[in-house]
Amino acid sequence: MIRSELIQKIADENPHLYQRDVERIVNTIFEEITNAMARGDRVELRGFGAFSVKKRDARIGRNPRTGESVAVEEKHVPFFKTGKLLRDRLNGK
Repeated sequence: MIRSELIQKIADENPHLYQRDVERIVNTIFEEITNAMARGDRVELRGFGAFSVKKRDARIGRNPRTGESVAVEEKHVPFFKTGKLLRDRLNGK
């Protein structure tokens, strides 16, 4: 599902809301999750999962085309851990 499909589904299920308002709400939620992660905070949605940021240390990588060693700088990457309810639902429990 992409963002526009999510917005359309929420708007269809809530006919008392304007689509532009639903779009603003969805964009605000994603923006707040992004801002919190940029600050290094953890975002937990009970039953769904938790978004966090993990640090990857600097390392020596390898260019797959040439086999040459390449220095890879440390970086921060987004990480998502599913919640128990979501995991159980995906596994048919």
